[in-house]
Amino acid sequence: MNRIRQVTIGVVVLAMLSGCSPMRHYQAALVLHDLAAGNTGSRLKKTTPEPQRKLVSYTVMGRSHEADLYLPDVLEGCQARSRCPRAAIVVVPGAVPQGKDDPRLVAFATTLARAGFAVLAPEIRGFRKLRIHPSDARTVADSFFWLASNRELAPGGRAGMFAFSYSAGPALLAALEDDIREQVRFIVAVGGYHDLQRAMRFFTTGWFEYEGKWHYIIPDDTGKMVLTYASLPYLADKRDHAVFDHMVTLRMHDQKADLSPLARELSNEGRSVYALAVNDDPARFPDLFDRLPRAMKQDIALLDLARHDLKPLKAQLIIVHGMNDNLIPYPESLSLAAAAPKGQARMFHIHRVLGHVDLRFRDILTWRFWAEDIPDLWRLWRVVDLLLAQRGEAP
Repeated sequence: MNRIRQVTIGVVVLAMLSGCSPMRHYQAALVLHDLAAGNTGSRLKKTTPEPQRKLVSYTVMGRSHEADLYLPDVLEGCQARSRCPRAAIVVVPGAVPQGKDDPRLVAFATTLARAGFAVLAPEIRGFRKLRIHPSDARTVADSFFWLASNRELAPGGRAGMFAFSYSAGPALLAALEDDIREQVRFIVAVGGYHDLQRAMRFFTTGWFEYEGKWHYIIPDDTGKMVLTYASLPYLADKRDHAVFDHMVTLRMHDQKADLSPLARELSNEGRSVYALAVNDDPARFPDLFDRLPRAMKQDIALLDLARHDLKPLKAQLIIVHGMNDNLIPYPESLSLAAAAPKGQARMFHIHRVLGHVDLRFRDILTWRFWAEDIPDLWRLWRVVDLLLAQRGEAP
């Protein structure tokens, strides 16, 4: 991991020669290195105290929530201004079984706290069961309202959101809510979607369309798993739950396991979900999608950003997408950027080092590292630098 630190510092030295905020540029390099290091050592870890992490409960308009709050190592009453939060950020995980406790999210939130952010990671209970629902957006909005209303955590009202994968949808819908729209200053979206049906077509078939041409990437089975579990609340026959559980277990142990005998045990509604999940022909997707339970389709429509007018957004958007993302294809972020208010979206394509939401680097001694990874590190540094700029000037 030392090689990543050396290269990252080298990238930022070039930026410092032309930039007007050399200290922020240097800090962005330290943050980028720490993100790449995960739970291993980094200069940022060595030079900053261990952040606090505590469970908090809060109520907004009668709605109760829980979240993890990460803070810089703050003195009582925040008397040492250099150790106080300089801005606040709600970090929303993707739909993963560990939710806000996913080790990757914990490491990420801790890094942001080291960089001076008060970080709130809300508990979105459906995510732990790989279930998604339109109410997720209200949970995110309430979390932001609570965090941004605390001026000690969000000084000067500096507050925004960071969303991974599917959660980019609820985060943007939350930012459209009347009670917080004017307060959300920025949103960073990594591996998000714009047209939810298009994204579903990709993670079931592996095909996506861009500039009039069809492209294929072997899709991550996570998307099919989320589709299956997300359908369960809409299936009247509860026996379908056990059948789908059995299917997932079989496929986790054997990617080529024959599921057709189990499929015959499903109800008609269950078979409609199964047919969509196993379909690999993009031409059949519209008809198969139309056979899903009506209530499920209605909720998908509510979560579909392409069906919402994003022009009222006030937040600056920083959009990041891996070109080799095998869960949500990169044109979705291009479409999202185009739908945003003019001049409010910055788009960053990461060609090699970012998959869906995870970073990976080649050996420093390979020519591909210097030819392909270094440009990506530069782009990621720019993303981090833009995020750190949201903290305002240092006291």
